Amino acid sequence: MDYLAKKGYRILQRNYLKRSGEIDIIAVDFDEICFIEVKTRSSEAYGYPEEAIDDNKLRKIVETAEQWLEENDSTEKNWRIDAISVIPYPKKPSITHLKNISLEFGE
Repeated sequence: MDYLAKKGYRILQRNYLKRSGEIDIIAVDFDEICFIEVKTRSSEAYGYPEEAIDDNKLRKIVETAEQWLEENDSTEKNWRIDAISVIPYPKKPSITHLKNISLEFGE
């Protein structure tokens, strides 16, 4: 994703899929591994895209992230969960990047 590259993130993997769930993007931001959920909506008519990330979805992301960390011998590294919300307005898309959403969603 160009947005993340411009922000200095290094993409490690896309669409990591396990029985527990899927992580859209796994990237590194400085010294932290970021597990990124990307949500897109065609408009705000039914709410903002990030509102679709409920506690159940967040738990699945955490479980899947922990599996990735174990598989990649990275259990001792700092990590967080981010969300990127996209609304593709015709002239200029709206992109909102929420960092460390586990804190925002009460996990």
